Amino acid sequence: MTTYDRRTALLVVDVQNDFADPGGALFVRGGDGLVPIVNRAAWAAVRASAFVAYTADWHPERTPHFAIDGGIWPVHCVGGTWGAAFHPDLEVVGPWVRKGTTGEDGYSGFTVRDPESGEERPTELAELLRVRGIERVVVCGLATDYCVQATALDGRRLGFEVELLDDAVAAVELAPGDGAAAIRAMIEAGVVLARVAES
Repeated sequence: MTTYDRRTALLVVDVQNDFADPGGALFVRGGDGLVPIVNRAAWAAVRASAFVAYTADWHPERTPHFAIDGGIWPVHCVGGTWGAAFHPDLEVVGPWVRKGTTGEDGYSGFTVRDPESGEERPTELAELLRVRGIERVVVCGLATDYCVQATALDGRRLGFEVELLDDAVAAVELAPGDGAAAIRAMIEAGVVLARVAES
């Protein structure tokens, strides 16, 4: 079970209707069941004076990220729509970072990538953490094999200690085993597995 302190941030990745609601465009199986677990983690962090931040896909209506424009994903999390909104049961207790707002691939909370040129640029997330003296990040949310993995790996690349709450994530599994493979890749990069403390 993980613990929190002032040098720690909990990063809640993409707990949005299109991923976490069974009626969403890209529902992640089990995503709705994560919401109370994520809330428990967030309040544990708040009680320990840790920082809590959220990420959200926030796409335009047309983007090369989507299958209709050459990508691999159905249209999802279009900014301002029901699908892009946080799950209604998610208790948002900190700021949130939008990603993919101008059509980029927004897998990581820390960076976005132009789907055509491959050029990457940072989001504001790293700066939000640096100005608060954060050294360690704890990651949870959706989905293990895409945005969670990308956020955790970027966190390691940027020099943060990173923990993954493995009971507060769920995988898309475009191919069987993708979720387990993502966890292995994170562990190999130095991510430590942890669990949400019981309330």
